[in-house]
Amino acid sequence: MTSQQRLVVAIAALASFVAFLDGTIVNVALPAISRELGGGLVTQQWVVDAYLITLSALILLAGSLSDAYGRILIMRIGLIGFGVASIGIAIAPNPEILIVGRALQGAAGAFLVPSSLALITSTMRGALQARAIGMWTALTTGAMVVGPVIGGLFVDYLSWRFAFLINVLPIAITLWLLTRLQHPDRPDAGARIDWLGAILCTLGLGLAVFALIEQPNLGWGSPAIWMPLAGGILLFLLFLLRQRTVASPILPLELFRVRNFSSGNITTLFVYAALSLNGFVVAVYLQQGAGLSATLAGLASLPITIMTIVLSSRMGALAGKYGPRLFMTVGPIIMAIGALLLLTVGEDFDYWWQVLPSMLVFGLGLAVTVSPLTAAILGSVETEHSGIASAVNNAVARVAGLLIIAMLALVTGGALDLAGFHQANIVAAVLLAIGGVVSFVGIRNPRREVAPTDS
Repeated sequence: MTSQQRLVVAIAALASFVAFLDGTIVNVALPAISRELGGGLVTQQWVVDAYLITLSALILLAGSLSDAYGRILIMRIGLIGFGVASIGIAIAPNPEILIVGRALQGAAGAFLVPSSLALITSTMRGALQARAIGMWTALTTGAMVVGPVIGGLFVDYLSWRFAFLINVLPIAITLWLLTRLQHPDRPDAGARIDWLGAILCTLGLGLAVFALIEQPNLGWGSPAIWMPLAGGILLFLLFLLRQRTVASPILPLELFRVRNFSSGNITTLFVYAALSLNGFVVAVYLQQGAGLSATLAGLASLPITIMTIVLSSRMGALAGKYGPRLFMTVGPIIMAIGALLLLTVGEDFDYWWQVLPSMLVFGLGLAVTVSPLTAAILGSVETEHSGIASAVNNAVARVAGLLIIAMLALVTGGALDLAGFHQANIVAAVLLAIGGVVSFVGIRNPRREVAPTDS
């Protein structure tokens, strides 16, 4: 790997790190945000989902923009926008302003992940690409280490508001590194962007999520619930229909004809729904149910992150050598076992015997899964489609998290008490097991190239 290729990986990792850091910080900060600004579980759900709505909807548009105008330009826009939105969140005086800030932050975040991964996939292929994606996974997973810990320390000793200002440092470093990159940005001057499709997608997701979050308060029979839900589903269907006919779709449906791309994204849907559910309920329950401080709740999942950092690069390299199918099958099933181990959590709470074993098993499964999953999906498409392919995969992951958090009241039975915590982990285990089965049935290992021999 050349010095410029290493720089590409570093930039891609840092740009994604910003978005992932925020995602891990916010889970730990949710109880403190709710205490200071009010709103209970509904506010906590909206703080998470306002970000995911705009991220999920606009990440497709951002993928198209990345291919059309260049990965580096789109990344710069995302970095600057994310920094400005983070400052706005830090000074939010009420839940409404905070939620708007989170939505804007999600919109900026949509420009980061697809452009960063596309930077890797457009400069590297084959085993080198798999190794680079493994390095990217390991480095971005660092956000999962520092995020909960930093968030917990700020919540306990300063304020949750400072946890969002920490984004400014990696943003500044990434912007500086971009000035040293010699990779040529090749925008497509003839590209056309489907702005109407982006609007349909955003409104469709937003209305449906509003209905799912507010349903426990108003009931399914309320026009304020079923009308937005029906309208959201209709708008999203119109979005999908438009993607079949528009000249330049932001969601090219023909990509799903590629077996590994379609199967990999279905696996992503189930696995990332489970990851989002697990991350949310563990961070919140350990504080509100088990009585841990925010710092200790942040440290609780540290074993997952350490194992992912240590093993991801190696797993990416092994998947590049042997193919991703085995890893994508076994990894989610190991994670499912880890989720079920959390059923040992009881009224007499003990982290070392009730939580730590789950974190270790879950971390092993996550490390086995993530790099091969990403490499299988992005390696199945041509480099000129790498931006939109990365965007689609990330959109699927964010929509999965968006929907499962919106349905949290249904999953937990209305309250995140011990029974609700157990129920959530059973659901997570089922989702993960389905993801493993989908990979086993749908993923095919690419043919290995055989080097010619001298006769």
